[in-house]
This record gives sequence, C-alpha cells and structure tokens, in this order.
Amino acid sequence: MRLTEDDLAAVDRRLAASDAQRVATYPGDRSDRQPVHTVYVPADRFVAQGGPELPAAWGAEATAVLARHAPRADDLARACDLDVEEVREVWGAVVAKLETEPVEDLRVDLEDGYGTRSDADEDTDALAAGRALGAAVAAGTCPPFVGIRFKSLEGSTRRRGLRSLDLVLGEVLAAGDLPAGWVVTLPKVTSVDQVEAMVDVCGRLEAAYGLAEGRLRFEVQVETPQAVLLADGTAGVARMVHAASGRCTGLHFGTYDYSAALGISGGQQALDHPVADHAKQVMQLAAAGTGVRVSDGSTNVVPVGDAHAVHAAWALHARLVRRALERGLYQGWDLHPAQLPTRFVATYLFFRSGLERTGDRLRAYLARDEGGVLDEPATAQALAAFLLRGVHCGAVSEAEVIDLTGTDLATVSSLAARRVG
Repeated sequence: MRLTEDDLAAVDRRLAASDAQRVATYPGDRSDRQPVHTVYVPADRFVAQGGPELPAAWGAEATAVLARHAPRADDLARACDLDVEEVREVWGAVVAKLETEPVEDLRVDLEDGYGTRSDADEDTDALAAGRALGAAVAAGTCPPFVGIRFKSLEGSTRRRGLRSLDLVLGEVLAAGDLPAGWVVTLPKVTSVDQVEAMVDVCGRLEAAYGLAEGRLRFEVQVETPQAVLLADGTAGVARMVHAASGRCTGLHFGTYDYSAALGISGGQQALDHPVADHAKQVMQLAAAGTGVRVSDGSTNVVPVGDAHAVHAAWALHARLVRRALERGLYQGWDLHPAQLPTRFVATYLFFRSGLERTGDRLRAYLARDEGGVLDEPATAQALAAFLLRGVHCGAVSEAEVIDLTGTDLATVSSLAARRVG
C-alpha cells in the first residue's frame, strides 16, 4: 500500500465539512409510522358530525356501504376486479380496521373544502373545531395523526389563515396537551420564503403557548407550479424541504389545483395524469433521505349513488391506491367514508403480496446466506420498510414478521431506518 496514514487523514480533512453537511441535510429515512391516508373534513362539518365521534361515524358509514353494495369479500373483489381468494384473505382484517381505526390521519379543513366565509363565521367555526379536537384528544377518540389545514400564506389569505390556526391551537391546548401526532397543512405554497415564514410562525406560536421548541410541525402541500419549478429553473419543493429547518414532516400532492394550473382540462385531471406523475416524482426526489414523507393526492370520484356507480368508483379508487403504493407513495387522501373500504383492501393486498418472498429475502440477508438473490444493504432496507409498513397499518402481524424473518420487530425497524453516514 502506497497511501500513508497522512495521505488518508488529508482526504478525511478535505471531506469533513462535506460529510457533516450531507448528514445534516440528509439525516435519513424514518421508520416510525406513516399513516396510509389523510382524511379531510371541512371544519363546520367536523363539528356538525360530532367532532370526537367523527372517526367512528366514518367507520360505521363505510361498513354500512359495504353491507349495501358488497356484503361479502367475493362481492367487493368482483366490483373492483380483484382476486377473490386474496380479498377473502384480508376481508376480516379490513372489517376490523373499519371498526377499530377507520381514520389514521384527520385534517380538519379551513381552506378549500371549507371555503370563504365571513370573518365572524370562520372565527366561530375555528373555535368550535378546536374545542372538538381538544375533546377528541381528551376522550381518546382522536386518530393517531391529526391537525388542520388553514388558508395559505398568499397575501390575500395570509392573516385569515394564521388567525384560524392560532384560534384552533389555543382551544386544543386549553383542553390539555397537544396530541403527539399533531401536524398542520400549509397549502398553495408558491415560494421558499413562505416556508421560512411558516418556520417563524411556528416559533412564535411555541413561545406564545409555552410549547417546546420544535414541537410544531407542518406539511407542505404541493399544488402550484412554483412548488415544482421555480423561476430560476430549480425544483422549488427541494429548496422548501431544506428551508423548513426540520419542521416539515411531509409533502402532500394537490391533484386538482396543480393540474388546473398546468392547463389540464377538468375531465382529464386525475392522479394518474402524466403531469401529476411528474410532480410526484420530483417530490420523491426532493424528499429522499430527508425524513420527509410524500403523500399522493385524492380522487374526487366518490362511491355514492346506485350499485353501479359505487362499484365503478370503488374500482377506480382501488386501482389508484395500488398504483400509488407500487410507485412508493404510501399515503393518499380520502374525502368520503365510502372510500375507506377500498383504501384498506388495496393497501392490505399490497402489503401481503409477496410477503413470504420478502421475509425469505430478509432472513437470507440477515444470515448472510447466498441464495438466489444477493441483496444490497439498500434493498434490505426497502424489504424491512415494506414489512414494517405492513405492521403499522394492520395488514401484517408482528408474529408473521418474526416467523418470516427469524428476527424481532426491533431489528426490522432498525434495518428500515436508512441513515446517511
């Protein structure tokens, strides 16, 4: 060997600053739970539908729709053009999910879904929604993840949005502690400056309410062209992630605002349109290695009406959910209780597909067994993350993972947390 210790130390010194910057900028992927969906409910409707009881009401309505239009696993499989045997396998788990945890992530909406009201009316609804959220936390009926979407930081809506955020937050905190899964959605972001302003707002609210520094977090909703491509040709969303000072937890795609802004006609706006796919791929690139999660958007075709209409909407929704999962988008939006059956059926089928093969490959990797597939560490991370996501949403049991991999869930979780070093 001709390189001396002095030579190697010189290379270390040369790259030390770059190493530190890379670790700070790309801390790695997280292995904690990511919800499979976010349910958006207008603030006034959230209060009117019972507030703390809303998740259970959504589950009950979803179950009732199944009873009317697909009372058996075979019926739902045929309606969605899915494999009957596979749907039978997950049917019991899906039914139980609708009973026990129909909503994983709830966002009370004071933006587009809520609309423009008088200041007095929005004040009233924001306060009522905050009290209802606080009551849900106190009663233990709050979903694992919860928050609000408020109006954007564009000049015309900025003060109204921040006022509603402040009012809701105050009412939730008046009832007790902020729930662990609290996160708010910042919509229609058009500049990096808006993200930096939101970081400042979070700090000011933490100081005002006596919260720990860094406690308030937010999602960036990607629904404007500027979020994907800034005027200087750079990817806006990439700069936004790093401007958030660690407070950004997710990037959520806004299907219809974004498609409309690009001139896509109303009849062609959809989650699987090429412009939507491009935006989501940029989002995934921007978020990779940062710990920020990416969420698909929504489909506005909801399962209502006669059996034919419900079955058609279910088939579309199931296909789009599966399509997103196959492309690495593990979360999406649901806008109606009747979308819950296909959300969970499609999700559970995905995480049970190839389950044994995934477990075998991870077992071989852990044992350093040279079988038919020689997996790299990055692939082992992806295999472990797949199993862990399945456990988090209820598609796979912890016992199954232990049996398939020959190791415990803590080891799988450690493998799933990709770190940059």
